[in-house]
Amino acid sequence: MKKLFILAAIALVSTASFAQTKWNVDNVHSSVKFSVSHLVISEVEGAFKKFTGSFTSAKPDFTDAAINFNIDVNSINTDNDMRDNHLKGDDFFNAEKYPVITFKSTSFKKLSGNKYALYGNLTMRDVTKPVKFDVVYGGTAKDGYGNTKTGFKATSVIDRFDYNLKWNKLTEAGGATVGKDITLDLKLEFNQAK
Repeated sequence: MKKLFILAAIALVSTASFAQTKWNVDNVHSSVKFSVSHLVISEVEGAFKKFTGSFTSAKPDFTDAAINFNIDVNSINTDNDMRDNHLKGDDFFNAEKYPVITFKSTSFKKLSGNKYALYGNLTMRDVTKPVKFDVVYGGTAKDGYGNTKTGFKATSVIDRFDYNLKWNKLTEAGGATVGKDITLDLKLEFNQAK
């Protein structure tokens, strides 16, 4: 009987230590932004205002995290309606046909200290490509209401032509009006699910 109790206790502790914890993005305290060069002399910035995301992890350092993220293309905002409508059109995102940008992680590796490398598959339009994000872990804390929160900053640079964001009007000097490299800048806070 004593052995049975010990085995049951070990099984319970093992199950608890490997329990998956779910975290959901807190949209109020998060942002998804991007920037791209314009005429090679300056940068234009924009943001996606609507997005959802979550991850599950059993490890306290999140190295086993399985991350899923979705962005509503129609929520793009560059503070210029004409440009936003152009970006939603077929020259760029074709939001009518491909209304969601998705990301699904393949690994989350701790490099050193609070620095991580996040690998996964990014899908825009009709193209899925592997991508790497440089991630800085901001920490985990409880808010004033007793909710457990965790925060990350993630950045990456992608080539827009890889994803069929194909518009490429040339300037009089022969340079691109819009650069090919897009810098993605995500500041994300997550709530631990209850």
